[in-house]
Amino acid sequence: MKNNLAIDHSKPMDFVAMGRLCIDLNANEINRPMEETLTFTKYVGGSPANIAIGLARLGKKTGFIGRIANDQMGRFIENYLKQNGMDTEHVMTDRSGSVTGLAFTEIKSPTDCSILMYRDNVADLKLEPRDVDEDYIKQSKVLLISGTALAQSPSREAIFMALDYARKHGVTVFFDIDYRPYTWKNPEETAIYYNLAAEKCDVIIGTREEFNMMEQFDHNNNHNDEITARKWFDYQAKIVVIKHGKDGSIAYTKEGESYKGVTFPANVIKTFGAGDSYAAGFIYGLMQGWDIPQSMEYGAAAASIVISSHSCSDAMPTTEQIDSYIQKCKAGKL
Repeated sequence: MKNNLAIDHSKPMDFVAMGRLCIDLNANEINRPMEETLTFTKYVGGSPANIAIGLARLGKKTGFIGRIANDQMGRFIENYLKQNGMDTEHVMTDRSGSVTGLAFTEIKSPTDCSILMYRDNVADLKLEPRDVDEDYIKQSKVLLISGTALAQSPSREAIFMALDYARKHGVTVFFDIDYRPYTWKNPEETAIYYNLAAEKCDVIIGTREEFNMMEQFDHNNNHNDEITARKWFDYQAKIVVIKHGKDGSIAYTKEGESYKGVTFPANVIKTFGAGDSYAAGFIYGLMQGWDIPQSMEYGAAAASIVISSHSCSDAMPTTEQIDSYIQKCKAGKL
């Protein structure tokens, strides 16, 4: 093994994600504000869903724990996951009258993108602790949790139950911070629950701004990356990745090493989806036993491919696509 994660490869399921399953409605008329956008294309969305789809495209045996609405959109999501070879046995249909979360995307320019979210009474936040099967997590090499699922009960408690099962059974846990302020009541509540979850995770991935949110009660006023990472090494974390947008990412290890990620050229259409595709490629590399720089390179290449595409989930690349992209970039053909 070339990285510091002790992933148990005897487990039959490669990767299980939890949390948000929703719909992305991406603007077809790009380079204009949403007020002038008339048509959108529908895709499966939600950060943990995108990452899981990404791992499935990369050939991993992937499953999901979550709730979908009892409506057409919920059935669209379930069918899409199945079409991508994912296990949906633990994707439950919520029958409380909830709806599917919607995310309308605005693409004013390749660098000026925003998302209009509809998150009231959404099915994914209805996930209950009883929906979390201990044996399913026990059989998984890797569990991914996403911060959005911590925003409300009972989804919050379901996440903490899954974390306890993962720690009990030696499952490697990745935490994608995925901070969406509009699903939280106040910054203090957000920081408390994010910190409690992060303490139980092996790998924490987030932007500098997301880590800033988590440090409200700390004394890291200058938001120093090394100080941020070091805090988590006192708990379970072995790797902390802090993303700095177009400036790339830096990975810190419990052993005191740090690695600056590479970036690749891209014909940028939109910026969203970069983080999810990066996470999928990065996690794949670590699961393959690659060293951290190679895993970061794979994540960066996956991100460049996705931001050069209209969709997020549909654009998640295969290993062949990523390998070809990296080769072309290094040969100066892109």
